[in-house]
Amino acid sequence: MSSEIVPRAGKDPAHETQFSAVFARALEGHPCAILRAGDEPTHLPVGEWIAEADASDRSLLAHCVGATLDVGCGPGRMTAMLTEIGHVALGVDVVHEAISLARGRGGTAIVRDVFDRVPGEECWESALLADGNIGIGGDPVALLRRMRELLAPGGRVVVELAPPGSGVHSWWAVLESGGLRSRPFRWATVGAEAVPELAAEAGLEVAEAAHPHGSRWCAVLVAPSP
Repeated sequence: MSSEIVPRAGKDPAHETQFSAVFARALEGHPCAILRAGDEPTHLPVGEWIAEADASDRSLLAHCVGATLDVGCGPGRMTAMLTEIGHVALGVDVVHEAISLARGRGGTAIVRDVFDRVPGEECWESALLADGNIGIGGDPVALLRRMRELLAPGGRVVVELAPPGSGVHSWWAVLESGGLRSRPFRWATVGAEAVPELAAEAGLEVAEAAHPHGSRWCAVLVAPSP
């Protein structure tokens, strides 16, 4: 697989398509990798996202309270589990096939870019950013500010993070699966140690500092109350 991912004029559109079309191939069971310049391809664990929520997922979801928005819900394992344990929950994702899977497993989910109008704005008690979704859009501060707009006063963001020492990195990436390659898109990674500064920039407060859940890291941020 080629490591060239920086967008430029003259690309053949037959070989580059929307992110959603490539991710749909991955949901069909094709191996899926994300590529960024200078790095080896990274396998995406789509099979784990299609599976039922496990004990590690449940420990993450224990931080959610009340009505919860699952941002970048994918095939909906977290949305479905939130519903099962008694939350009002809504999953949002840009991939139609992922939303169909989320609904098929009992979750309520809609096709929506989180930066577009979302049902229940300013009323959600929790927003969940799991499975690396703090990287959506490549600007973690902008994403966290959007979470603040969606939350009720005192609402919380439950955010999964990279391990300590990972720093904050924004980069161009492409997705490859089933013979398709996506157009470049922006993504980011955020290490556990970077949360306090990013939260402050976004107007959020750290309610629970980043801490491990087995091999995963999680922090809880809260929107200020009036």
